[in-house]
Amino acid sequence: MDYSESLLVHFRRVEALRAEALEYTSIDLSSRQLCDLELLLNRGLFPLGGYLSRDDYNSVVSRMCLADGTVWPIPISLDVDEQTAETFETGQRVALNDQEGFLLAVLTVEDIWRPDKKKEAALVYGTDDPVVHPGVMQLYERVGSYYIGGRLEGVTLPIHYDFQHLRLSPSETLRIFTMNGWRKVLGFHTDEYLHCAHREMVITAAREAGAAIFLQPVADLSHPGNLDYYTQIRCYQAFTDKFPANMIQLGLTPFASRKAGPKEALWQAIIRKNFGCSHFMVAEDQADPWAGTDGEELFYPRGAAQQMVADYSKETGISMVPQREMGYHQELKKYVVLDKIAEEQVATISSRELRRKLIYGEDIPTWFSYPEVVDQLHCSFPPRSKQGFTIFMTGFSGSGKSTIAKVLLVKFMEMCDRPVTLLDGDIVRTNLSSELTFSKEHRNLNITRIGFVAGEITKNGGIALCAPIAPYAESRWANRELISRYGGYIEVYVSTPLEVCEQRDRKGLYAKARAGKVKGVTGVTDPYIPPSSPELTIDTSKVTPMEAVQEILLYLEDQGYVI
Repeated sequence: MDYSESLLVHFRRVEALRAEALEYTSIDLSSRQLCDLELLLNRGLFPLGGYLSRDDYNSVVSRMCLADGTVWPIPISLDVDEQTAETFETGQRVALNDQEGFLLAVLTVEDIWRPDKKKEAALVYGTDDPVVHPGVMQLYERVGSYYIGGRLEGVTLPIHYDFQHLRLSPSETLRIFTMNGWRKVLGFHTDEYLHCAHREMVITAAREAGAAIFLQPVADLSHPGNLDYYTQIRCYQAFTDKFPANMIQLGLTPFASRKAGPKEALWQAIIRKNFGCSHFMVAEDQADPWAGTDGEELFYPRGAAQQMVADYSKETGISMVPQREMGYHQELKKYVVLDKIAEEQVATISSRELRRKLIYGEDIPTWFSYPEVVDQLHCSFPPRSKQGFTIFMTGFSGSGKSTIAKVLLVKFMEMCDRPVTLLDGDIVRTNLSSELTFSKEHRNLNITRIGFVAGEITKNGGIALCAPIAPYAESRWANRELISRYGGYIEVYVSTPLEVCEQRDRKGLYAKARAGKVKGVTGVTDPYIPPSSPELTIDTSKVTPMEAVQEILLYLEDQGYVI
């Protein structure tokens, strides 16, 4: 594979490729795949000239380098399902499209194989257990079972309509750095909101390195209605305005995080080098799946990401700069490095505390964040009493979910402060998922469909009441991840014992399952995986439906969703 040539073809070749591609089998890429493709095409993933071959993939997983010895920590292959893989063969050319079917690139297939995902998980993420690492769960549940490697010919970069002036390619950033006379540039990768302490942290590191700053936050527009994304970018713009002139450049990166800790930090460093940076700022918990979650223990050892980036700095050509957390010294009235001062002398506000203050309408101190940033934050974090939310009830058939949901519907209708929609399991099966079976795959698909509808209701300020069985953790987790972007998500585990549910058996399902007349009945022929950390657990063998509803309403009142 020739790594030197550009992956975007000459404009005179584009029309010929588009005409040829009409005869090719095509793949519409997912949001995650589009991020990888864009970085491949714009050379953010140099020296890769396409998707990894099997030999390169095996070398990356086992030895953290390409087959030729070039350092590369994260496998980049095009994943497809088994049915799609069976239609391809070596040498075939495949059209790669965006989600609207617009041609972006042509792939010449060089390898097709079924990877050992457990091995990949263990060696790349450090565990093969999806319960303890969301990156592993994504690998198992959202990544296709076959990988394709091959050379790419790029027709055009993915089309973006948002913040186009900030979507800079490596060639564009290098031109800007050269025009500004920046020989040293400190790269800063982030997907978090930034405040006063971050400015002091970044500007201090830049001065010590004698470098300008390239702030490159993640452009994660996984859903076009994700208000939080637009608010984040506007906050970054306001944050950048707080720096001296000609010291900082803001740009967005299409980046599909794997949350692979030290290896991902090294991958980010290589990408920053490709964008023209000489230095890269790395946090102690960089790319850890539990970083910034307030109270969660880190998955990777603290400082391991910094060490790995530093260890490979000679090979990658980019220097590691440690990210030093700062806090506001209440007596000195300035920001200081936290590891140099007693904890009781500094004031900090955690992400959880900031969210709480926004939710409850409390003032945000000016020492913590800039008024311009806070104004933007109020767009994404209105008071909870004005937010939409989803109540997602899960449990066995006959546990009382539907009854609780119907009573809640009435109570919310009486309040009349937000529109409310009931998404009962049987109703959804009839109207939204009638073609689905009761296989694990189809059960999860049914739940994610419910989650999509609930997310749209929540995003638009309504209340969604969901009452499916939802027996599997992965689809429940996916819904939590999706809906939490838009508003509240309250998981209620209706933990009524199976024997009680069988005694009720209003639909006769359990009796038929015990008699062998039907299959796919949760608790009899299919498993049920209880939620590990629901917001509420309710056993309707011990409380009445009205008592259960009262418990839910009290929780909502305590959390500020109803007043």
